[in-house]
Amino acid sequence: MGFYINVEPDVKIYVEDLNPESCNTILFLHGWPASHRMFEYQFDQLPKLGYRCIGIDQRGFGNSDKPWTGYDYDTLADDIRCVVEALNLQNFVLAGHSTGGAIAVRYMARHKEYGVAKLALFAAAAPSVIQRPYFPHGLTREAVIKIIQDTYNDRPEMLRGFGNMFFFQHVTQSFSDWFFQMGLQAAGWSTAAIAKSWLNEESLFNNLREIHVPTLILHGIQDKICLFPLAIAQNEEIRNSKLVSFKYSGHGLFYDEQNKVQNPVIRNIVDSKIPSLVHTRVFSDMPAMALISTTKEHWLIFSLCFFKCLIPPRVPLYWIVGMFVQIMNHIGLSGQYYFV
Repeated sequence: MGFYINVEPDVKIYVEDLNPESCNTILFLHGWPASHRMFEYQFDQLPKLGYRCIGIDQRGFGNSDKPWTGYDYDTLADDIRCVVEALNLQNFVLAGHSTGGAIAVRYMARHKEYGVAKLALFAAAAPSVIQRPYFPHGLTREAVIKIIQDTYNDRPEMLRGFGNMFFFQHVTQSFSDWFFQMGLQAAGWSTAAIAKSWLNEESLFNNLREIHVPTLILHGIQDKICLFPLAIAQNEEIRNSKLVSFKYSGHGLFYDEQNKVQNPVIRNIVDSKIPSLVHTRVFSDMPAMALISTTKEHWLIFSLCFFKCLIPPRVPLYWIVGMFVQIMNHIGLSGQYYFV
């Protein structure tokens, strides 16, 4: 069932509400530059399993109104609050993909987790899409500026290029065209405005620390848009979180490893208690072995084949992992690595 909810006097948000009789509710927030339709393959199955699935088209995208302003994270989070209040949602799961994940994180902090029982972050664009002096794992500012310029100059070509980065597994031309059309449904100005927000927003580190509900983090190791160290940072900063990695997935993990994401993992969001402080071991197709161990002085010894690095206290794990990956890429080794 589709309908509209007013979030401002002249702005309506499109909402798709499937199986509204169910008490097990998941509110899905899509990523840039898509719409609620990106969750089509979840919406095909989850209502049959007894879940209420609500997908919204964020302002500027899909079937929603496309105003000139309002594409900062605060306003987008406020739009979510309007939907939650209009539908009287309580004890629901908030699930956000990519930029939708970043908006979910801002919602949790700005609105004090209002109505949310559990959080799910799928390839979330948090804590930062762009590289920063204290977080070198995002896109470069230059890459984002080029996305904005290409949006204004040749948006269809920009979307084609983005679609080519989105998946790790092969997708058919028909599927690629379907995904491409979703991006075209957005307005050009809203597409560019969200990319500008990536540049202008403060990082979400502080917002992540304000999340207390059980949180499930799903992320593809092969993600070229929101790199895997972002997921490690989320797991580090959200105290009550669990990170599940997908070895053969890129940014579109819903499709790359659909059978793994579809039912068993998403059902875990609703049905299972997510344990506190779960640290996930990461296995990837690269060579050598790294052992991270604590010394008596509470420094870390980072051993990589033929050399060691000393890591000072209180350095986040995602810094260590990011440094390791950069070293491996630089020296061109191949095989497997392990974090123990």
